[in-house]
Amino acid sequence: MAGIGPLTQDWEPVVIRKKAPSAATKKDEKVVNAARRAGAEIESVKKSNAGTNKAASSGTTLNTRKLDEETENLAHERVPTELKKAIMQARMDKKLTQAQLAQMINEKPQIIQEYESGKAIPNQQIIGKLERALGAKLRGKK
Repeated sequence: MAGIGPLTQDWEPVVIRKKAPSAATKKDEKVVNAARRAGAEIESVKKSNAGTNKAASSGTTLNTRKLDEETENLAHERVPTELKKAIMQARMDKKLTQAQLAQMINEKPQIIQEYESGKAIPNQQIIGKLERALGAKLRGKK
C-alpha cells in the first residue's frame, strides 16, 4: 500500500455493549428478586387460563351435551329403487357390462355397482352422464 497516498486512521471510539435483556430474562426469578431488593416496582399479572387445558375442553362440553340430547337419526339419501331398475334396464338394453358403462362415463366400475345396488348417494352429475351414455331418461317423469 506504499505510495498510494497518506494513510489516515479512524480515531473514533468503538463502543461494545451487551445486548438488551430479552423478555425471558426480565421474567427470570433472580432478576425479579434483585429488583425487589433494589426497591423497584414490580407488577405481576396471572393469565386467565395459564397452565390449564380449560380453553380446549370448555367449549366442547356444550357441543357434546347437544349431541347427546339429539335423538334424530340422520342418514344419507340413497338411490331410489326406480332409478336402480332404470339404470340396469337401460344398460341391459344396450348390452353393456357395468365396467363398459363406467368407462363410457369416465367413472370407476364400483360407482355403477353402487348405483345399481342402491348403496350410492345420488349425484346429479353422474346421473346426467348415465342418461347421456344410455340414451334414456333416468330422472323425473318419463
